[in-house]
Amino acid sequence: MKVAVSSTGKNIESAIDPRFGRCSWFVIVETEDMSFEAFSNESAALGGGAGIQSAQFIVSKGATALLTGNCGPNAMSALSAAGVKVIIGQSGTVREAVERYKKGELPSASEANVGAHYGMGTGGGMGRGMGMGRGMGGGGMGRGRGMGGR
Repeated sequence: MKVAVSSTGKNIESAIDPRFGRCSWFVIVETEDMSFEAFSNESAALGGGAGIQSAQFIVSKGATALLTGNCGPNAMSALSAAGVKVIIGQSGTVREAVERYKKGELPSASEANVGAHYGMGTGGGMGRGMGMGRGMGGGGMGRGRGMGGR
């Protein structure tokens, strides 16, 4: 059985990334022999829809379960629709979480444990200033009122 794990690195000794849709890596582990493949999360930098895109990706890789820290409502819906068990609240290494899963110690979740767009912030805000530049260069009297940014 294939299990997907949100990870900070590309092997089974890497720490679990608490974010699902914006995690750094997905490690897909074959539970029978602990062989694995690692995939960089191409959806991590999307402006929106990262959870849904990530869900579609792990489904395309044949995962039947997801081990992660947090999962938002859109990703949870997409994963549930595809029949993927979602196990949230995980920490430690990928290997440790998969071992717990194999022992039957991890109950699956039926609801998201974070709101939509969780994990998007990186410390910076979205600049939305209204620039009121009144340039007087050249030969004309400019009165431009364009959208200013950072």
